[in-house]
Amino acid sequence: MTLNNLKTSLVELDARSRAKAILDEGTFRELLGPFEQLESPHLAAQGIVPQSDDGVVVAKGYIKGEPAVIISIEGDFQGGGIGEVSGAKIAGALELALRDNKNGIPVRPILIFDTGGVRLQEANYGLLAIAEIGSAIIELRNYTPVVGLIPGKIGSFGGMSITAGLFSKLIMTREARLALNGPEVIEQEAGLEEFDSQNRQQVWQTIGGEQRVVTGLADMLVEDDIPSMKEAIHAVFDKPETEKPRSTQVARYQTLLKATDPSYKMQPIEMRELWKQIAEGKPVQQTSAFHEPKNGETSYSRGQRWFEALAGTSSKHAEVQSILWTDKGIGGDRARFIAVIPNPNSRFPRARNGEVGLEEGWAIAECVREAVEEDRHGEKRAIVAIVDVPSQAYGYREELLGIHLSCAAAVDAYATARQAGHPVISLIVGKAISGAFLAHGMQANRILALNDEAVNVHVMSKQSAARITRRSIEELEKATEKVPAMAYDIHSFATLGALFGIIDGVDANTPTKEDSDNVMERIHEAIRDVKSGSTGLEHRFTQNDGRRASILVRKRLEEQW
Repeated sequence: MTLNNLKTSLVELDARSRAKAILDEGTFRELLGPFEQLESPHLAAQGIVPQSDDGVVVAKGYIKGEPAVIISIEGDFQGGGIGEVSGAKIAGALELALRDNKNGIPVRPILIFDTGGVRLQEANYGLLAIAEIGSAIIELRNYTPVVGLIPGKIGSFGGMSITAGLFSKLIMTREARLALNGPEVIEQEAGLEEFDSQNRQQVWQTIGGEQRVVTGLADMLVEDDIPSMKEAIHAVFDKPETEKPRSTQVARYQTLLKATDPSYKMQPIEMRELWKQIAEGKPVQQTSAFHEPKNGETSYSRGQRWFEALAGTSSKHAEVQSILWTDKGIGGDRARFIAVIPNPNSRFPRARNGEVGLEEGWAIAECVREAVEEDRHGEKRAIVAIVDVPSQAYGYREELLGIHLSCAAAVDAYATARQAGHPVISLIVGKAISGAFLAHGMQANRILALNDEAVNVHVMSKQSAARITRRSIEELEKATEKVPAMAYDIHSFATLGALFGIIDGVDANTPTKEDSDNVMERIHEAIRDVKSGSTGLEHRFTQNDGRRASILVRKRLEEQW
């Protein structure tokens, strides 16, 4: 790289310098800068030195003479991980931009990604924050384009890749990467045969910027050159397109999946050709919707038991057999129940044990959006997500075909339903882990959970979290004594303020009629509570002391806005 290129490279800059470079010269004004010393309250107790801006820079200024807010993530601090303070800075800034745009005060929002996703040392704090970030983006898109920029270095991974899937426009460089699961994580979860993380050429051909743009998972490919990036951002705001965000284009991406043979390890160039055919409206060959059962294989999960106990049926999605859905009355109200269950005969082998995979995310989005459309001019039925999801699917095919976008589609659908006035209720009956929970459950107005030791909420399995943080499971469990957000049990999660209630006195494994009646009454209570309140998620951090930092960050941001 020449000296001249270094001078104009955005990738080489830190988060603060990136924000200054994108804004008009001399207009940069940082909010909650390092001298405010709003550090994470959860790191020092774990022997980790905090950073005074917690790895996120929020700045107001101008872009081409128009008011703008830049949110820039610092990849050199904790891998750009999202914790309570950093997450509240991102969500709070977007919420204030939303407020201004709603009131006729234009503010152009840009987020510069450089993140591995949730900060594991703060775990469920990050999970909650990412749900709030996504909710703000989806509502803000109605007023102004929301632009995401992924320059390079780390890229955008984990829950923040789901967030990236929600943006109006996504700009990437060739050096950038975008994926739900990093190559190293896939390799450790699924083996070297599934994804060789040391094969750098394969990595970039699968999740790199050029591949993502060519296959429609990002919008613009730019050189790592500050003038080029500014020109690309200007183009988005100067001539906003009318095309719907990709996370809302359910039928389009379902067509892509139906034309994919999961038994064949498609190469990136083949993915490009297939997408080109679909984008041009050319007919493509469809594969079978699901495999016939083999050797009498069956699987029965808690999610299915509770779906049948509450909804009284095992009605399956016509093409994605791992999705159950049906409509039923609850105390005079209508409700649509949705659950994800194992399907040992799934077309995609990495999603056979109840994971949220490529097909599952888009099918959830389809079920939710159908209800929204049907109720557009009438009474808004409740939507009840029964949650028992061990994780998202880890696999090469999943990343090549955009599992982050599949999960984003489900997030988008649930949030859209909630913001349109549908009471959205989540009932956690088993595991609620990682991107799967973000996709199926975290956008609810109210979250209920059974009081059972097998009911877990977290970012990652204990084994994976131990490997990535280079700690033993025993060390991780000890850390939960100081940081409840790192724990898996539902009572620790309840201290963070996200739960509407924990349901006692029911058999979580084999519910009786009395159990289901009890739970149904609690769901009905949650629906009534939603109808008397707002459609937002703010109650999660305003009605509980467990997220004091989230409240403080938003308060200080508003004062400086």
